[in-house]
Formats: sequence, C-alpha cells, structure tokens
Amino acid sequence: MAKLVTVFGASGFVGRHVVRELAKRGHRVRAAVRHPHDAVFLQPMGAVGQIQLVKANVRVRESVTDALIGADAVVNLVGILAPTGKQKFDSVQAQGAAHVAEEAAKLGIDNMVQVSAIGANAESKSVYARTKAEGEQAVMDAIPGATVVRPSIIFGPQDDFFNQFAGMARQFPFPPFLPLIGGGKTKFQPVYVDDVADAVVKLIDGEAPTGGIYELGGPEVLTFKECLQLMLKIIDRKRPLMPLPFLMGYAMGLFFETAAILPFVEPLITRDQVTLLKSDNIVSASGVKTFKDLDITPKTLDAILPTYLFRYRKQGQFSPEVPV
Repeated sequence: MAKLVTVFGASGFVGRHVVRELAKRGHRVRAAVRHPHDAVFLQPMGAVGQIQLVKANVRVRESVTDALIGADAVVNLVGILAPTGKQKFDSVQAQGAAHVAEEAAKLGIDNMVQVSAIGANAESKSVYARTKAEGEQAVMDAIPGATVVRPSIIFGPQDDFFNQFAGMARQFPFPPFLPLIGGGKTKFQPVYVDDVADAVVKLIDGEAPTGGIYELGGPEVLTFKECLQLMLKIIDRKRPLMPLPFLMGYAMGLFFETAAILPFVEPLITRDQVTLLKSDNIVSASGVKTFKDLDITPKTLDAILPTYLFRYRKQGQFSPEVPV
C-alpha cells in the first residue's frame, strides 16, 4: 500500500533519486529540505500533489517533528563532506540523525532507513567517519528496528567525485596534474546512485530483511589511481597523475580549508578527507548484509560513466565514442 514517506535531505545527490523511486512506486513523498525554493525540481518527479516540499533542518528538532507528523516511514540522507557555517559534523551527522530518529519514535514511526557510509567507525580518527557512526548508534537506540545503509563512494550524474576530477582534467594546464593522495592506493567500490536509491526504497517497502546494517558496493574494486585512469579514458584526455604523500595532502587540505573562509569558496579537499583516504572504502568481508540480500545486481562503472562524463570530452556529445 502507498505510504507517506518523509525524506530528509531530499534535494541532495542521493535524495533526488530516492524521491523519484518512491514516487514511481506510488508513495507520497514529503521532501524535507532546508531551502524548499531550491528543491522545486523534485515536484515534476511525481504526479500533481504527490511530492510535497517542507522546510526542515535536522539541527532544529521542532522542524524535524513538523516534517514527520502523519508520516508512515522516514529516510534520513542528510550528511556533509566538510563543515561550513553552522553545518558541523557533530550537529548534522550525529545530533541531526538523533533528532530524526527520536522524533520519529515519539510519533510511533518505526520504519526508518538511515543512510550512512562505509567506514563509519566510532573510533575513527576522521570526524566524518566518527560522527557517521554516532548517528547510526543514535538511530538504533531510538528505533531498534531501523536499517542503516552504508554505501561506498557513490557515482552518478551529479556526483562530486568523477565530475570533480573530470572538470579538473578539462581545465589543464591549471592544475598541471591530478593529485593522487597517498599514492592513489586507497581502494574504492563505486556504487551507482540509482542502485542505492532502489535499495533504500526496497527496505522502506519491506521487500528485503530490515534492521541492522547493509554495506553497498558496486561489482568492481578499484584503487583511487585506477578510478582516475578510467575517468581519463572515458573523457579521452591524457593528464599526468601525480602521487603525493599524505603529509602533502594534509598541507593541501589546510590551504583549502583556510581559503574556504572566503564567501562562496568550497574546499577542494580537507584534512579530514585525507584521513579518510588512509582506509579502504570497500564492503566488509563478512558480518553485514549486501546487495545480494536485496536481490539487486549493481551496475558497473563502464555501463554508467560514459552516459554523463561525455560532456568533458573535447567535443562534448559530438566526440567519437571512446571504448571502455
């Protein structure tokens, strides 16, 4: 039966795909976002009146409560890669997740999916990974039957990984090379955004075992260097890849964090992200559920990357097809 699902972070990269999948399945969606006027693009994803925009900020408990009243299920996708202004790791990823789960529990909502990240660890030296784990624990404490979804690095048309490096490659010779922090040896298991959205909605609909942790990774494990090599092949550009020690990465992070004090400047990389690169970002060997438990076959990079990276080729969509 159709549900009313509140989606926090609905206008983000993953959120828009979750909203579309929920609407396709006939659910009503309450898109809880900080700036509803910037999220009107969500409404055409459903029928008239199917997708409702509401103003909510996970840092403000009262706004969370208002967004949850009358809902049957809730998805929390809110997260940040770097702190800006009042958006801090602790207030967004730890306390914010707690606000959502605690208020949902008060309203009798026990169908919840918390989207976290592979690498979430309460003992991590990375504040990002540590607060992700704290958010997971807060959700489990408030709603024991909630499900935590931990994707590896997510790729898709609006991603911040392949798009960012393809954009840098297009701007050559500034920068003169693409940096490989730590030598580019960190392993990733890139996962397609639509596969993550499909997993979230299947869990909301009870089409797979709920509760506990799912770790979602794509069918391929590649190093950071191999990811950039594949990207360069697809956009048909040759650019130097420069291995940099972690110490140099921290220096770069400090520089960009300092520059980010200026308005409208976002850091290219932060020291916390460099810390994350010291650990592989792949599905655990055992002890967690995966795509297999969801009956989903994840799509490959070769099948998806060319569909949106073509714009970084020399002649854009008119460039010859590049075999992958």
